[in-house]
Amino acid sequence: MEETKADFVSSPSFISDSSHNSSIEELGINNFGLKRKTFVCVRCMHYKRRCKIRAPCCDEVFDCRHCHNEAKNSMEINPLDRHDIPRHEVTKVICSLCDTEQDVQQNCINCGVCMGKYFCGICKFFDDDVSKDQYHCDECGICRTGGRDNFFHCKRCGCCYSKIIEEGHPCVERAMHHNCPICFEYLFDTLKDITVLPCGHTIHVECVREMEQHHRYSCPVCSKSMCDLSSLWKKLDQVIASTPMPEMYKDKMVWILCNDCGSKSHVQFHIVAHKCKSCNSYNTRQIQGRPSTSCSTRMAEMVR
Repeated sequence: MEETKADFVSSPSFISDSSHNSSIEELGINNFGLKRKTFVCVRCMHYKRRCKIRAPCCDEVFDCRHCHNEAKNSMEINPLDRHDIPRHEVTKVICSLCDTEQDVQQNCINCGVCMGKYFCGICKFFDDDVSKDQYHCDECGICRTGGRDNFFHCKRCGCCYSKIIEEGHPCVERAMHHNCPICFEYLFDTLKDITVLPCGHTIHVECVREMEQHHRYSCPVCSKSMCDLSSLWKKLDQVIASTPMPEMYKDKMVWILCNDCGSKSHVQFHIVAHKCKSCNSYNTRQIQGRPSTSCSTRMAEMVR
C-alpha cells in the first residue's frame, strides 16, 4: 500500500543504485557535520524519511499523509472541516535536514540529502525502510509493499493479491474498495495486514483474530463459514441426537436457508440448530414460506 500492505497486496522514480543513494545521502549530512547513522526523522510514527510535506488542501506542513489525516480527522476538529489529504496533489516537500521547501523530488536541492531511499514521484511517497520491498502498482494507483514479483493485480477485485491465491481466489467486484466489516477502516489503503476469506470478501487479519476470540467463524458480510467447521458439525449432530424435542414439536417442520451453499431445505424443527440437507452445514437460518414462493407471488396471494 503506499504504504499499504499487499498481503494476499516501475516505481517511475525509484533509484535502484544503492551506492549512488548512499553517496548522496552522506554528502548532504556531512555538509552539516552529522553522522549518517544518527540522523533519523523520529517525529513521524509511520515512516523513516528525511522530509515533510505541505498539504495542498490546508497548506499546512506534516511529516506524512497519515500524520495529516490523523490530525485533521481527530475529535477536536469540527466535523465539517475534517478531511484526508489528496496524496497525488502534493507538490511541495520540506527537507528535514536544512528546512528547504522545494518541488517533490528524491534529493534535496540545497543540501543534497536523499530524503527517502524509496521514492515514488506519483504517490509523492518517501521511505528509508526498503526492506518492505515497496513497488508502485499503476492499476491500483498507489505504492504497495511485499515485492512486485510476489503479487498480481486482480482487475475485478481492484487490488493486488498474493500470487499464492492467483489461480483459485473467488473474485468479488471491487472487494478491497470497502470498509472493513468489523472496524470500518477503509481497506484499499490501510496499513494493517489484510486477508481474503474463502468467500472472497476482505477483512483485517487482526479483526479475524478478534472474531475468533469471540467464537465467530462466519463472514460478517455474507455469513459463509470462514474455515472448515466439519468437526463442529459432528459435535452438533451428537448434541441434537441427545436432545429430543417435546412432543408438541416432534412433527414441526421449517424451511431453512444454508449460508454456505445457498440451498433451501425443509427440515424438522430443533431448538439447537438446523442441518442443511445439501452440504450438512449447520450454518443455516430459518426462513418463511416454501422455496419456490416468490415475493410477487406472496403479494398476489395477499391481494386476493
